[in-house]
Amino acid sequence: MFDIIVWGGAALSVAGLVGLVWCILQVMKARRANLSDDELRAAVQGVLPWNLASLFLSVLGLMMVILGISFG
Repeated sequence: MFDIIVWGGAALSVAGLVGLVWCILQVMKARRANLSDDELRAAVQGVLPWNLASLFLSVLGLMMVILGISFG
């Protein structure tokens, strides 16, 4: 049973990591587009909620892995 929690948490952590990499790529693309300061700020603010959600997903997955290992 606890193996399911560990592997599910690992999958959530990987999904969060993929989201973080996507956020980094989006901001890098916006920076390379030579946008004005206001446009760049708007682009970064658009990515920020996705960044926080990905970070939360990754942390939640790591907590599940730790709980699964501790109880298993």
